[in-house]
Formats: sequence, structure tokens, C-alpha cells
Amino acid sequence: QVQLVESGGGLVQAGGSLRLSCVVSLSTFSFKAMGWYRQSPGKQRELVAKIDSAGSTNYADSVKGRFTISRDNAKNTVYLQMNSLKPEDTAVYYCNTDLGRTLGAWGQGTQVTVSS
Repeated sequence: QVQLVESGGGLVQAGGSLRLSCVVSLSTFSFKAMGWYRQSPGKQRELVAKIDSAGSTNYADSVKGRFTISRDNAKNTVYLQMNSLKPEDTAVYYCNTDLGRTLGAWGQGTQVTVSS
């Protein structure tokens, strides 16, 4: 069973930055695409950013130019650097593999709150 431990969230003013981390207990981590997702109250969980095993990335339009996803395969960790944060970025942020998302197996997430 894959364990996903997200951290790094917090309360920040609009325009500020946060760096999220997700440690993944998966021996094949380096071969897996990883995604960061977020869910705010009353809304469906949405994909924010994704990075594949080769390091190619893609982003939701709402975060392009502000967020950067990266990974450290030696540490089984995926990161999300979030700059120029907006109140609408407020959500619980989760990381996951494609399979984990399909199976509905999620970690506890990390809360990001952006005040205006």
C-alpha cells in the first residue's frame, strides 16, 4: 500500500509563497508520474500540476507561471513551489500517482490558506 505524506501548507498573505512536499513510500517512485491536486470546500478535486518520470511537467491554466512542480527521486519526494499566491488558491493540497487517484487512495493532504 502506497503511503503519501504531504506537508508544507499554512496560512500566507496574498502574493506570498509556500513550498509543499510529498514523501511517497513506493519502491518504483522514479518510474511514476506524480500529480498535485487540490480541493476546496464545495468543489471537486482538481489537478494542479503533474510531472512524469522524465521530468516533463504540465499545469492547470490557473497556476501556470506561478507554480512549479519538481521531484527528487533519491528522496522519493515531489514538491510544489507556489508563488504569487491568490485567495482562490486556498484548498487542501494532495499528491498522488495515477493509480492511487484511480483507486481513490489519498493521503491526509496539507491545508493552504491564502488571506487577502
